[in-house]
Amino acid sequence: MKAKSWSARTKEELIIEVWEALDCESVGTPELEQIQQVLREKFGEGAMESPAAIARVVADEGAVLRHPEVFTCDSNWRERQISDAAPLKSLSFSSLADASESIRKLEAWRGEFGEQNGRQLERRRLKEFALKTRQDLQLTGRSSLVDPKRRSEAGEIIQWLTIWLQDPAIFESWLELRMRSAEFVEKFR
Repeated sequence: MKAKSWSARTKEELIIEVWEALDCESVGTPELEQIQQVLREKFGEGAMESPAAIARVVADEGAVLRHPEVFTCDSNWRERQISDAAPLKSLSFSSLADASESIRKLEAWRGEFGEQNGRQLERRRLKEFALKTRQDLQLTGRSSLVDPKRRSEAGEIIQWLTIWLQDPAIFESWLELRMRSAEFVEKFR
């Protein structure tokens, strides 16, 4: 899209203004990416909206969405956002020991991305990663194809992630107490 002086003062107004300037019948990946680019240029990286959020705004204004493209574009964008936040590929939730170490790393990164540092976007990415991991583990925990021990561990790790997501500051103390509980010892040792 050619450089243009945009009159919008809010993100939502800018999304609509850019969509109208694109003069397209339907909205999919190219249009969403162009709108994101203009948002980035005008408001900066921290004001970035997901493709799904942009699609909702333009759909409310009457745009026809190419849903498979919107879904794929949003999914790819979220994966890039998460992988950019921290070396998340180094994390593992395949065992209780790996999961406790990985959640500790998440908490360390969350601390590095402190609110005073203006790094809320990275903190949000870590939270999204934890939510996605928890969702994946829920599938593992419900699968009859997975052995019972792994399903049980998945359920335990889901609980750990839930506590970390709700109140990261208490996680370490909570985990220490949890691992000393009679229920945990009987179930996993």
